[in-house]
Amino acid sequence: MPALYLFLNGIESGIDNRLGHSCSLTDGGMSHRICFFNIQLGERPARPMDNQTTDPRSDSPTPPRSSSRKKRLIWSGVAVAGVCVLAFALFRPHGGENTGTGKHRRHAVQQTADGGDAQPVAVEAVKTGSMPVVLTELGTVVPITNVTVQTRVEGYLTKVLFTEGQHVHKGDLLALIDTRPYEVQLAQYEGQLERDKAQLAQARVDNARYQRLIKQDSIDAKTARDQEFTVEQMEGTVKSDQALVDNQKLQLVYCHIIAPVDGRIGIRAVDQGNYIAAGQSGGLAILTQMQPISVIFTLPQDQLPEVAEQLRARGSLPVEAWDSSNTHKIADGTVSTLDSQIDTATGTVRLRAIYPNTDEHLFPNQFVNARLLVKTLEDVILVPATSLQTGPSGQFVYVVKADNTVEVRPVTVGISDGNRTVVSGGLKTGDRVVTDGTDHLRAGIKVTIPAATPDTEKSDTPSGTPAP
Repeated sequence: MPALYLFLNGIESGIDNRLGHSCSLTDGGMSHRICFFNIQLGERPARPMDNQTTDPRSDSPTPPRSSSRKKRLIWSGVAVAGVCVLAFALFRPHGGENTGTGKHRRHAVQQTADGGDAQPVAVEAVKTGSMPVVLTELGTVVPITNVTVQTRVEGYLTKVLFTEGQHVHKGDLLALIDTRPYEVQLAQYEGQLERDKAQLAQARVDNARYQRLIKQDSIDAKTARDQEFTVEQMEGTVKSDQALVDNQKLQLVYCHIIAPVDGRIGIRAVDQGNYIAAGQSGGLAILTQMQPISVIFTLPQDQLPEVAEQLRARGSLPVEAWDSSNTHKIADGTVSTLDSQIDTATGTVRLRAIYPNTDEHLFPNQFVNARLLVKTLEDVILVPATSLQTGPSGQFVYVVKADNTVEVRPVTVGISDGNRTVVSGGLKTGDRVVTDGTDHLRAGIKVTIPAATPDTEKSDTPSGTPAP
């Protein structure tokens, strides 16, 4: 290794016979720093008597002995051995299964085994099926009948026979107004009628006598003629009196306030004992028909021809009522009525859907989503909505070919229900389209399908049978 080589060169150079250097050793992106602090190589200062000796036969001193050089080489060998031990301890494998290096190597092996830049994706086969054509529009719950219960006569309210929130039927007695003033008036009119009837009877008797006398030429013709007119006047008076009696009887009927339709009574507006007048604001209460009930919603004029054609052909269309968040279905009903004109301000036409509302989950003035089923398309090609991608040239899908490479396929899409989309061109039954993992795809790239990995095959292997 280069760092170790430099370190050994430093040892041989014998700089100050000590090492105070730090060497950086790198392997696979990991750096290991080895610091040696003042390792004494063991050189001992030379003494004059050890460095040179005197030969008695020569006048020149003898050369120094080589013992100190040998010691220096021995200590250098010891240092090299220590460095090798440290290097082995630092750079030996440390269970690469849990390290970044191990993962990198496994990823490289996986890429090599898969044939390069293979990317895992999720795919789904293109199928044929049916797709309902559903129009979802915002609507309002409107009662078929909504009545403000009013009184038609004046008087004191003597009885209130209903409770707030009560369900009543047509003809039920709801309240009673004091009838005594009207009964007295009725008796007066009846007495006047009887008087005028008696006068009429007398006039008729006189007229009959005058008619006999005029035949005998015993009375003036003018007198006989006047008596005829008197009878006719009395007949008119009796009719007038009879009308007054009938009207007063009708006022007595109006003192009894009855329910005009079936429905649910709202909050009472007038309490017992109050004096009420005919047609007063707010009336006594509001009576709302709950069963059945209707939903009014609007339809864009562009969709009107298709809906009108289906209504003419089938008579009615099914429509579902969903809550305002469009997550929970409330009721099922039918629509059979189109408004007679288009609203020029909004470009829409109104429709009324009728619901039985037996459970009364639809409440007046509630906002709902009306889902109108216009028709159902049969045997059309369906793809997952998640497989559709949008590019500069329009929508397309990634199709996985037999060699596990992808190609870009432009498609022509139709209606969608949020999960599935109708495709009218560009695909055929059996094509595999990518539904997940499209972020880094491009034409021709190699892909892997998780469903075909060995892990999946192992999970499909029966218990006790070794996986291939």
